[in-house]
Amino acid sequence: MSKFKSLELFTGAGGLAMGCDRAGFQHQALVERDKHSCNTIRENQRRGMRLVSDWYLHQMDVADFDYSDVRGEIDLLAGGPPCQPFSIGGNHHGYLDKRDMFPEFFRAVRELNPQAFLIENVRGLVRRNFINYFQYILLQLNYPEVQPKADESWADHLVRLEQYQHSHTNDELGYRVTWQLLNAADYGVPQKRERVFIVGLRSDLQAKWSFPEPTHTEEALIWHKWITGEYWERHGIAKLYRPEMPTKIRDRYQRKGASLIGSITSPWLTVRDAIADLPPPENSILAAEIPNHIYIPGARSYPGHTGSPWDEPAKTLKAGVHGVPGGENMLAFPDGQVRYFTVREAARLQTFPDDYYFPSTWGESMRQIGNAVPVNLAYIIATSIRTHLQEVQSSLKIETAV
Repeated sequence: MSKFKSLELFTGAGGLAMGCDRAGFQHQALVERDKHSCNTIRENQRRGMRLVSDWYLHQMDVADFDYSDVRGEIDLLAGGPPCQPFSIGGNHHGYLDKRDMFPEFFRAVRELNPQAFLIENVRGLVRRNFINYFQYILLQLNYPEVQPKADESWADHLVRLEQYQHSHTNDELGYRVTWQLLNAADYGVPQKRERVFIVGLRSDLQAKWSFPEPTHTEEALIWHKWITGEYWERHGIAKLYRPEMPTKIRDRYQRKGASLIGSITSPWLTVRDAIADLPPPENSILAAEIPNHIYIPGARSYPGHTGSPWDEPAKTLKAGVHGVPGGENMLAFPDGQVRYFTVREAARLQTFPDDYYFPSTWGESMRQIGNAVPVNLAYIIATSIRTHLQEVQSSLKIETAV
């Protein structure tokens, strides 16, 4: 499979970059200013981790990156601008927050003119408070050549972009942009994680792209657990030790009647699916053989933060920058006890490969993992984009030949 060229901003620990790499994109540069995240990538390069071995990492502020140093056309520009300005758990300052780096992504689009771009951000970006700014983001991505004037506010620039959109029918000047709020669990990630994804393809490519259809469903998990029992059998859990079917699910099936929902899609993956083969971290002898699988004491439940049950996808892993340290990054046992996920368990819930090592402390590693894009979800989206770019290139070759 031939590689397409890509460039990634705000790389973090590399979840999105890994997914894009696996999908067939070759990173010409990755930009990340956080020294701990950069140390994680470099440590894995030092260890010979194949997936990251040829990454060209630039530890610097994106605002200082010179795109004129990038050679050749970039097929995909990817990145997840810092989410804290729009996170539901953050301070909600949005575009007033100095960490709002969307303007830097706009600059990258203008200067690189990539065939496609991919952006990931928190679902708070589309909340009511920020809806006008979100529309501004989409329009600026639609028409990156319509730059803001000196000292022009984003609101005034939005008005000008709207006027431009109404007066220009030639869509070859910009990008065809689409966005969607995706739940990672719907794509085989063992975690309920809703994030906004924005994808744009250059208008001159005439490519009609849409997000991949979900491959996994909650309905199928319900079917495998409570109707056929396949889920419990797969994990070797005898009927005597299986929990009872929840009343709300029993009532639901009595109303609807049994249906073959389980045969259509794959079931959501659960915490048990992801980590059951790992030895308990409390067993220091066995756990010591697994990198990053170290028991962390002190976990406790508190209102709104009760951990993730074994037999559901994990709750959204948090970066740990707000609330009680650890937040939801806990495993909840049926008897009500909780313990922190180890770094290796959290990495699995984000679908990082087992040979990807996190050299920092538990808290710093969890921050990097909680901020990351699940590798498998990034792979699915990036593969769809690459497939479309291949189809465009093939059609252009045919037209040229004719």
